[in-house]
Amino acid sequence: MEDKAGRGSMKPQLDKLTLGVIRILEASPGVTEVTFVEKEPAERHSIVSWEQRNACVLPEDLKNFYLMMDGFQLTWSVKMDDNPIPLGSMTINGISKLNRLGTAPVYALPNMPTLADLEDTDEEGEKGNQEQPEKPHLDSRSLIFELDPCGGNGKVCLVYKNTKPVVAPDSEIWFLDRALYWHFLTKTFTAYYRLLITHLGLPQWQYAFTSYGISPQAKQWFNMYKPITINTAQLSEETDSFVNKLDPSKIFKSKNKTPVIKKKLPTQPPTTPKGQTGAASKTPSQAGSSSRR
Repeated sequence: MEDKAGRGSMKPQLDKLTLGVIRILEASPGVTEVTFVEKEPAERHSIVSWEQRNACVLPEDLKNFYLMMDGFQLTWSVKMDDNPIPLGSMTINGISKLNRLGTAPVYALPNMPTLADLEDTDEEGEKGNQEQPEKPHLDSRSLIFELDPCGGNGKVCLVYKNTKPVVAPDSEIWFLDRALYWHFLTKTFTAYYRLLITHLGLPQWQYAFTSYGISPQAKQWFNMYKPITINTAQLSEETDSFVNKLDPSKIFKSKNKTPVIKKKLPTQPPTTPKGQTGAASKTPSQAGSSSRR
């Protein structure tokens, strides 16, 4: 059961759960249609059923989240030319939509390629980088579940590693981009939830944690609605100086007609009547007579 909560209708406990981001968005210039879909808590037996069906245990923080609400959805738009345009989206799939990634559907053909066939076999490059954690695998070596479809820009996944002989209880949150490259986000669901809230659901915000960063179009929105967090190295570099930095207070200001101030024309010097000349305009004969004196 879902209920949509609009402006000013948030309950105090839900306001705490969203870390006050709805009030921040409503106070931002140009933001309209801030909508939060309030969902009922998940049944405990549905969580147990999910764990038995997938042969793994949910992290404790994610399990407590589902016991408070079965999924998360918050969207907001910007008003341009009096038309709302959808922009921000924060989504966490419910327990029923926490599906495993990489499994072939039942109706697939026997020789149909799967994500496991696209697995990168370059183990040497992976072992050479000791700073980054070991990347997940799209085959049976990892269990991967989709947390957020990211509006088609990739997938945020709950990842279990080292599934043999038994699934390890530890899990991590990774981002799989559209080119099927993995990028580490956080070690816990709680840390990822804070990232999701503080980045306001801006488009492609997950790419700020990749080596190539967000697109120039997304940088425009980041400059207008900066995340309520410390900027990452990708955002603080001076390399994006070519991007036009827009002022939302000027873009979304009301179109009030400014009064037209009439300028006074400069006054012209008075003209002398015809036939009268000044003392400076002497005839050549007068000038010659004065010089002979």
